[in-house]
Amino acid sequence: MELKRVVVTGLGAVTPVGNTPEEMWKNLLNGVSGAAPITLFDASKFKTQFACEVKNFDITEYVDRKEARKMDRYTQFAVVAAMQAVKDCGMDLEAEDKDRIGVVFGVGIGGIKTYQDEVENYVVNREKGPKFNPFFIPKMIADIAAGQISIMYGFHGPNYITASACASSSNALADAFNLIRLGKANAIVAGGAEAAICETGVGGFNGMHALSTRNDEPEKASRPFSASRDGFVIGEGAGCLILEELEHAKARGAKIYAEMVGAGMSADAHHITASHPEGLGAKLVMKNALEDAGMKPEEIDYINVHGTSTHVGDISEAKAIKDVFGDSAYQLNISSTKSMTGHLLGAAGAVEAMATVLAIHDDIIPPTINHEEDDKDEEIDYNLNFTFNKAQKRVVRAGLSNTFGFGGHNACVVFKKYEA
Repeated sequence: MELKRVVVTGLGAVTPVGNTPEEMWKNLLNGVSGAAPITLFDASKFKTQFACEVKNFDITEYVDRKEARKMDRYTQFAVVAAMQAVKDCGMDLEAEDKDRIGVVFGVGIGGIKTYQDEVENYVVNREKGPKFNPFFIPKMIADIAAGQISIMYGFHGPNYITASACASSSNALADAFNLIRLGKANAIVAGGAEAAICETGVGGFNGMHALSTRNDEPEKASRPFSASRDGFVIGEGAGCLILEELEHAKARGAKIYAEMVGAGMSADAHHITASHPEGLGAKLVMKNALEDAGMKPEEIDYINVHGTSTHVGDISEAKAIKDVFGDSAYQLNISSTKSMTGHLLGAAGAVEAMATVLAIHDDIIPPTINHEEDDKDEEIDYNLNFTFNKAQKRVVRAGLSNTFGFGGHNACVVFKKYEA
């Protein structure tokens, strides 16, 4: 069968560097860090006392207070990002066949704060007998983000979440892309959400020695591809893209940001948390994505890398890029927007895909911040253009976005300029 073309027609964002796509993009281009001391709980006794929190977020600007209380913070982020994206796409929902519109969201952890609060309440009060909030389970479960969005709009199409740790929302985009090009839906509300900045989230990652402990300079802590990197900076938020079948979008006169043309998936099959040191899974996922897109390495101008600021991960991803792209690797712009947003875990793929789409749309590459000239890792080839510290203007014909998750899950999505 002939596969249908898929385009991006709407964007929504709730991130540590902006609560709309416009604000997020402006701050990314200006190299603004979202890292600061943790305010969501008292982190004074933790190894890591900072994070990339979402700031100035008021769910009641979007959702009735009574309904908001039924949602974990991650679901609130998901709902708001989806509302922004649906509005941005300009679809007349009264005229649409809602049986043909779906929701696929990526969530790595889900309602961890809700779980923590309920267990804590039980332990403190257990002598009185078990008493749990009736919304405990529906607030906590990861799939409820997609469920809440579909309920809000009455979308009856495919509805589920993807869970592959930090690759979750890239997998959501890949699934949404495939559903549309196979003719299973006209449009999918696709994205990801996460809100794990709480005692159990930070404490758990601290226990793994995964987080940076640069408490004296949090805004400089996320420094991908620099020798002094010491772990990732945990972030939170949500990103949402409206993926739509091209002819459906054209028929309603939709604005088109970019075309999604491919997606790849692979597994490291190596370690529960560490990347393969030679980047084998990363190489395979990029090759798979390029093959799916029917594109050659030299046709790609930008890679929004996973780039978490961990020792093994950054080295292995840089190696993988050189292996896949060969001589073309040196013509690429590479950047890690995690240097500004922190690592949004299950939401990372959607937010970084948005940055890739906007780089293509606006012909400008967001930077990788916090690199100092003398802070070089001997295992990284600095002839690659990591777009250090300052945004760079260039024609961006196509770009891909990498996300890799604990368990060895890898996902890569490919976008290019839309051409009629």
